[in-house]
Amino acid sequence: MVKIRVKWVKSAIGFPARQKRTIEALGFTKLQSVVEHEDTPQIRGMIEKVRHLVEWTESGQ
Repeated sequence: MVKIRVKWVKSAIGFPARQKRTIEALGFTKLQSVVEHEDTPQIRGMIEKVRHLVEWTESGQ
């Protein structure tokens, strides 16, 4: 299955608590950290909600 690499690039300070919780739910602990997830509709939706705070790329298998 295809993986998605997500990097947290902008601080969540000043943004709604819901977006901060989404960052935590994606598995981030520090700014500039990178996490990998399976490419599922749920993960895509979470990334879409915080697209202004993260960068992402698809990686092959």
